[in-house]
Amino acid sequence: VQLQASGGGSVEAGDSLTLSCAASGGSLSRYYMGWFRQAPGKQREFVAGILWSGSASTIADAVKGRFTVSRDKFKNRTYLRMNSLKPEDTALYYCAAKVRGNSDYDFWGQGTQVTVSS
Repeated sequence: VQLQASGGGSVEAGDSLTLSCAASGGSLSRYYMGWFRQAPGKQREFVAGILWSGSASTIADAVKGRFTVSRDKFKNRTYLRMNSLKPEDTALYYCAAKVRGNSDYDFWGQGTQVTVSS
């Protein structure tokens, strides 16, 4: 499975962005799709995730109420919609996939940079 994240950019506080993760190379029916971010000098953190087969999703407390995650099976994409962006959301955002039930992620896309200015 190959993953490619896109949609990052430089925005101002309060703006919105939607990140996209294109998946290819295999069936995703067994996978859980995750979004992570890593800010300079900080550890990578989980942001949101969604089951490919189903609608169950998880949003990290740090972004709950502002971020939503979705997937489009026909386009083989997952999306991270980010509203009311804050400077502390500035990070390199990654999409990843793991077999449902596993703890570790098996596949990672390259990051897409999100920069939020105040």
